[in-house]
Amino acid sequence: MKAYEKNIRKVEPYVPGEQPQRKVIKLNTNENPYPPAPGVTKALQEMNTDRLRLYPDPTASSLVEELAKFYHVNPDQVFVGVGSDDVLSMCFLTFFNSEKPVFFPDITYSFYKVWADLYRIPYECQKLDEKFHLVKEDYFKENGGVIFPNPNAPTGIYEDLDVVEEIVAKNQDVIVIIDEAYVDFAGRSAIELIDKYDNLIVVQTFSKARSMAGMRIGYAISNPILIQYLNDAKYSFNSYTMNQTSLICGVEAVKDKAYFEEGLRKIIETREWAKTELKNLGFQCLDSKSNFIFAMHPDYDAKELFEALKKNDIYVRFWGSERIEQYMRITVGTREEMETLFAFFRKYMNK
Repeated sequence: MKAYEKNIRKVEPYVPGEQPQRKVIKLNTNENPYPPAPGVTKALQEMNTDRLRLYPDPTASSLVEELAKFYHVNPDQVFVGVGSDDVLSMCFLTFFNSEKPVFFPDITYSFYKVWADLYRIPYECQKLDEKFHLVKEDYFKENGGVIFPNPNAPTGIYEDLDVVEEIVAKNQDVIVIIDEAYVDFAGRSAIELIDKYDNLIVVQTFSKARSMAGMRIGYAISNPILIQYLNDAKYSFNSYTMNQTSLICGVEAVKDKAYFEEGLRKIIETREWAKTELKNLGFQCLDSKSNFIFAMHPDYDAKELFEALKKNDIYVRFWGSERIEQYMRITVGTREEMETLFAFFRKYMNK
């Protein structure tokens, strides 16, 4: 070992889903199969590229104001960042500085462990029950903060708002973060609770329901004091995080509520039909309320299925981790993409 290596911060990084650079049926990273709102395309076509020589607005005011209007909150209750990963990472850095462990589920978004390790934050994983739901009582003991996705990833399980509220209410001496990347496909958002609990932060993204994973836009909604703390940390890290193009396109995406709601309807409809089709093929599916389905087949090994799919240019996600070693996560694609997936399964199983 070199002498300087002892002072290098070493972490085990998050491993994202594969991004094949050729045409495949891509059902592995929960991207939206439909294009962004028409206003986004129009904004790109009409964009004055001379603006790109200038720094973007460090406050991202145009996007902040549009989001505030959409969610019926004040602009000082909104924080934006480069995807929800950036927002969540800034939340870990800003709010989880106790010597007590942060709590999150044992089966959840694997980036939480990476950020905790990166920022030297102690943590404890609380086990989901046998049906992959949160055990709310496990979050009532002393801790240094709480974070969990709702719906959860990779299971897709949505916890009712009364469960979420009870966890927030029992932890008012620490920050509680609800990661709602998939909530638009599910049910009520914890944003309803923001004015009631000053320890609550809700994080969402443009990557899923708004079809803009490539633009990297995420945001947090909370009370003005916590948002100010986030901005203080952000400006100490990088003042110009949101680029000009993302700001312009993000505003247009939020404006078109009708297109947004129609996209949700199509994905939810396809998801429910796909669950039925999978069950007809013998799969066991969790009751996903996201834009993906968590499924396993009692007669076929998940890794072998995953590899067979990949050889046929159909990409899904597989971890092989403890408790979920026989599950695959399947993004809800278009009806045609899902039909191709089911045709492969029928051929593979000789049905």
